[in-house]
Amino acid sequence: MILLLSGTCEGRDITARLSREGYKLITIASTEYGCKQALYDGSQEAVSGELGWKDLASLLEQKAVKAVVDLSHPFPGRISNLMKELCDQQGILRLRYLREEIELPDNSLIYPVFSWAEAAHKAASLGDTLFLTTGSNNLEVFLDSIKDKALRIIVRILPESRIVKKCQDLGLAPRDIVAMQGPFSKEMNRITFKSYNASVIVTKDSGKAGGIDTKISAALSLNIPVVVIKRDKTGAGIIVRTCDEIIEKLEAVL
Repeated sequence: MILLLSGTCEGRDITARLSREGYKLITIASTEYGCKQALYDGSQEAVSGELGWKDLASLLEQKAVKAVVDLSHPFPGRISNLMKELCDQQGILRLRYLREEIELPDNSLIYPVFSWAEAAHKAASLGDTLFLTTGSNNLEVFLDSIKDKALRIIVRILPESRIVKKCQDLGLAPRDIVAMQGPFSKEMNRITFKSYNASVIVTKDSGKAGGIDTKISAALSLNIPVVVIKRDKTGAGIIVRTCDEIIEKLEAVL
């Protein structure tokens, strides 16, 4: 059995390809909707929820997992980090699918940073209305950074009730929660940034598939500074860029 960590649009295509190649798959998705997509794409099983160390360890053992393919967002979350530790501990092959990063335009309004804390600090120094296109992950870092300042944070998230509730529980008002599903065109980003009077945009370098190019282009057209969180590949494991690479690595050990 191959365990997939889902979370990117390309992950659906990779799931379908691996299924056609005859691999038995089980998928961990962040939402019930993601589970339904994984099953539709060819995964034999799919699970979601707040899985902890023991849950994941049990899953690896019960399903006799031979390899893990991490297809989640380029910026690893809690499940990715736990799975890395378990795979290292148990000697299970772990492949990390990563999109190609983009080359940032040479523009004085673009501020590359390498951590969430640095992003929060830099954004808070550049304007009074921070528009986060980074979703709900690490939202707490930004809120903590402005708690003693007269700044406004707006966050764009997936229209999932669980995610909306998290934002509300953290104290965000409904007017500061933009629940929309991308990808977004340059014009859509431009309209959204302008309508919310954004003075700083925060994004992650999640590659063109993640829409970073249209976010940056829209922000620059409005003369709005952009804080870009670059990836830290430390501990990423075996990095693959295509499904062919994934299959090649799997065939070598299975």
